[in-house]
Amino acid sequence: MANKAIIAGASGLIGSNLLEILLAHPEYSEVLILVRKELPINHTKLTQLVVDFDSLDDYATLLTGHAVFCCLGSTRKKTPDFNIYRKIDHDYPVQLAQIAVKNGINQYHLVSSIGANSASKVFYTKTKGETEDDIKKAGLYCLNIYQPSVLEGKRTESKRLEERIITALMKFINPLLIGSLKKYLSIPAATVAMAMYKQSLKNQEGVFIYPSDQIKQLS
Repeated sequence: MANKAIIAGASGLIGSNLLEILLAHPEYSEVLILVRKELPINHTKLTQLVVDFDSLDDYATLLTGHAVFCCLGSTRKKTPDFNIYRKIDHDYPVQLAQIAVKNGINQYHLVSSIGANSASKVFYTKTKGETEDDIKKAGLYCLNIYQPSVLEGKRTESKRLEERIITALMKFINPLLIGSLKKYLSIPAATVAMAMYKQSLKNQEGVFIYPSDQIKQLS
C-alpha cells in the first residue's frame, strides 16, 4: 500500500509528530502539508503547499489522496479575536472536510478535544463540538474524531506559564483518574499522532470517536 496523506496543521504539537511518523513509514508514499509558510523540513516524500486558508477552494484540485489529517487549532492567547479563532477551529476544518468528500478522499481524521459539545456554554468546547457536528454532516466515508485531554510534549514555541502549571498539576492528578475518569488523563501528543496513523491503515466506514483513554489503546 502506497498512499498520499494530507495534513493541515503540521506545525502544531500533534501535527508535527504525525508528519514525522508519516514520513518514516512506507505505507505513505507522499505527504502533502498545507501551510501558511514553508516549514524548515526537506524530505523526498514531502510536498509543502503554501495556502491562504480563507480561500481553500482555490486549492481544491490539489487536495487528493487517501486520508486528510486535520490538526488545526489555536489558543485564546495566540488568537484573542473570537471570529478568527472560530475560523481556525471550525470553518477551515469543515471546509476541508467538504473538499475531501467532493474529491473522493476515503478518510478524514480530526483532532478535537475532550469535552467537545455543541451545547456547551464554554466557547472552546462549544466550538469543538460544533466542528464535530458540522463535519459529521459532510458525508465522509470514514470520519475519525480524536478527543485528547491535556497534551504532553515539547512545543516549538516556548511553553506558556499556564501550560507549565497544568503539566505539573497533571502529574499529581493523573493517578487519581481511574474508571470513567480515565478519559481525562493527560496524553502525549506523539501518542495521539501514532493512533491517527494506525487508524488510517484500517479499512473502515462510519464515524468513530475516541476519547483520551481509547486513543492510548489505539496507539
